[in-house]
Amino acid sequence: MSIPRDVQDFLDGYPGQADKPNQSANFEFYSNLRRCQPDSLLIDELHDEWRGDYQTLEWNHGFIQWLFPIQEHGMNYQSQPLQAHEISLMKADATIMARMLDSYRLMLDFYGMRLVNPETGLVARVLPPKDFAPRYRNLCRSSHNNLRISRILKCLSELGLEHLNAGFLLHVLSEQSEHRELCSAAIRSSMDRWWANCIRNEEERDWIRVIIQKAHAGTNGYVFTRKLYEAALERRERTGSIIEAAAEVSDGK
Repeated sequence: MSIPRDVQDFLDGYPGQADKPNQSANFEFYSNLRRCQPDSLLIDELHDEWRGDYQTLEWNHGFIQWLFPIQEHGMNYQSQPLQAHEISLMKADATIMARMLDSYRLMLDFYGMRLVNPETGLVARVLPPKDFAPRYRNLCRSSHNNLRISRILKCLSELGLEHLNAGFLLHVLSEQSEHRELCSAAIRSSMDRWWANCIRNEEERDWIRVIIQKAHAGTNGYVFTRKLYEAALERRERTGSIIEAAAEVSDGK
């Protein structure tokens, strides 16, 4: 399946795109020094005030470009595309990177999920008394969130957190394959064309794409279970490569 142009530009590192040293809005926002627009919130305020406010997160469309900046223009022209010099500054700042993880946790919660292990990227359903089911239903019917997820995955890759992408993708896949959750046509299409390609590590990207295709096709009754998901991330943590988990998956271990 062909890779969309925006994803190919991302994979290629946005060739020919010049850094603009005079633009640092994203770095300043994540430093808690600039208010996002049009909502006029510092990032710490946004995290505190909007966490669990699902109506605001669903219907407000200006914040996502601030929480997850990428080297592309979004629909909010009061935000700025991420600049190359900002990437270096943000990755070197532990407080900023902690805020980035908090942004990811905020959106996972909105989607009915939680980050179990930031080191491996392991994701699970939200814990009771929260109910994952209405959040999953919202994700299935509100397709604009699919675009948001593409942005989130690109941003995590840009800022050195690409290992989280596999954790998200394979969680969704295990929910689809084992539990028949998150199986809308729009989500499956987004996974196949966009999300699975938002990984710059070529070997990991290719392996994940094969597993997604295999699970979606149900080849020979294949089911990608939670056990296989956890084994894949554990193997990558031990060996440095998710590819080594392929033998376990093919053997059904």
